[in-house]
Amino acid sequence: MNRRTWLKQSAAALAASCFARAGVAAPPLEIVDCHTHFYDPTRPQGVPWPSKNSPLYRTVLPADWRAVAGPRGVTKTVVVEASPWLEDNQWILDLAAREKGIVGFIGNLDFADADFPKHLARFAANPIFRGLRARSVKPSEALIHAARALAERGLTLDVNGPAGFVAEVVALAKQVPELRLVIDHVGAAGDARKITAQWKDDTRRAAEAPNVFMKVSGLVEQAGTPPGDAPRAMDVYLPILDHLWQSFGADRLIFGSNWPVSDKGASYEVVFGIVREFFATKSAAAAEKVFRANSLTAYRWIERA
Repeated sequence: MNRRTWLKQSAAALAASCFARAGVAAPPLEIVDCHTHFYDPTRPQGVPWPSKNSPLYRTVLPADWRAVAGPRGVTKTVVVEASPWLEDNQWILDLAAREKGIVGFIGNLDFADADFPKHLARFAANPIFRGLRARSVKPSEALIHAARALAERGLTLDVNGPAGFVAEVVALAKQVPELRLVIDHVGAAGDARKITAQWKDDTRRAAEAPNVFMKVSGLVEQAGTPPGDAPRAMDVYLPILDHLWQSFGADRLIFGSNWPVSDKGASYEVVFGIVREFFATKSAAAAEKVFRANSLTAYRWIERA
């Protein structure tokens, strides 16, 4: 099989390998990428991120994502907003109005802003808007108010942060048990060859909270290698993947690429291939959950005609 053919059949191969062990024909496996970023530095106002000296500083729109994701059978995405500008939330929602592959959007608002309730009500009126992302969940009155406001609306909180932030997620999950939380980028595990006992303990405790999901994303960016040179072999990442599988099981792991930031570690082909290969060793039902069903539970995204 040549490279082009393999790329086109990668998603089908995942489903087939899972179903083959059950002795049944594999139905098409729908794959949802739950972590992408879109932005356009050529806008009159520019962008607050990424910076001009970054290799990520280029126009990144849904068509660009489809070009790398489509050949792998990835057809839908949940966009996560990286811009702190209020109106960039609307910019993504306007983009989603034209792009049916965007099934959900995790926005970015300042929890401490006096107008937070008004802004949340505004964006939550759009069914594509599925929640917010926080870069810190250190205890504060503003955080708790925001978390409860999200929970009341049936929305989700994504959380990203530096090493050690997962312990803060555990605390928030206990304080607001009705809120669904998604830990981004394998909980800042770092280089898979150097994971710490603290990370393993924190993620294990996070998995004990039934309202916490873990996003299988950010593997290659944390590999500690020169840009674009992350290891391609799936087994390099087994210390992380095996631990998350043992901790969260099939029901609360979610696939996300973190594209285009993932380009800093490896291509989309490699990023998807690592996760695809790992879950090809699990059951067909588990693969369907990780690549689609769990994201529907966590984000409650909507099917679009």
